[in-house]
Amino acid sequence: MSLKALFSARRRALPAPAAPGAPLAEVRGLHVRLGQREVLAGVGLVARAGEVLALVGPNGAGKSTLLAALAADLPPGQGEVRIDGRPAHEWSAPELALRRAVLPQAAALAFPFPVEEVVRMGRAPWAGTPLEDEDESAVAAAMAATEVTAFAGRPFSALSGGERARVALARVLAQRAPLLLLDEPTAALDLRHQELVLRICRERAAAGDAVVVVLHDLGLAAAHADRVAVLHDGEVAAEGPPAEVFRDGLLSRVYRQPVEVFPHPRTGVPLVIPKRDPQTEQERTERDLLTNT
Repeated sequence: MSLKALFSARRRALPAPAAPGAPLAEVRGLHVRLGQREVLAGVGLVARAGEVLALVGPNGAGKSTLLAALAADLPPGQGEVRIDGRPAHEWSAPELALRRAVLPQAAALAFPFPVEEVVRMGRAPWAGTPLEDEDESAVAAAMAATEVTAFAGRPFSALSGGERARVALARVLAQRAPLLLLDEPTAALDLRHQELVLRICRERAAAGDAVVVVLHDLGLAAAHADRVAVLHDGEVAAEGPPAEVFRDGLLSRVYRQPVEVFPHPRTGVPLVIPKRDPQTEQERTERDLLTNT
């Protein structure tokens, strides 16, 4: 049975439009263990319609695990996960696919599908619904937004890492779910396309979606997120607007790297810069010059 036939064979309750600020995903008292390690320890967080929420923190802090829990792809050991106002386990898989779209860190396919077909996979949840008629326009709009239309006919396996990342994002956008969960969508991208992806996140939030995005670049989070949640040792160390959360002391402690935070002279957006010893930097520069002569 094809993916589209699988979805069309199931009866599904379609999502209703969400009011601005309505919680589209929520975790309460979330505990998750992977092997012998407790990755998340009592986390509470809400993703709201009309907002971009960035999850930041050092490697191993639990960002991707939290995103997977919000997607109902990873069952909690303790606590509750709610999506669109109901416990996540009460939704069927086809109903979940109408409510949340997930972009994993790595995009891999076993067969060399053309780019356009990969993007079209995002429309499978809508098969057999009145919105199935929007398939063509949704696919075209998603490909245009992510700038992949020019290579629509190329096999996915022949793309560069950055091109694959954009095609995978296009698939998520074509799904047109009201909750977008994106795991490091900018990791493989150049500067232009990093900004493009975050602008898309802002546009989706402005249209009423809830966007949760895992980011390592604190500058991108500060510039584009309405709220940030800083994860540290499996807990939310701080949450709120970037201008309130990004503080020297907190970030230096969480990342175990001294940093300084100051406002951009034109926009006021927080800039996070690692503190460096000027003498050490000078010695490194002189050493590099000697090495290259």
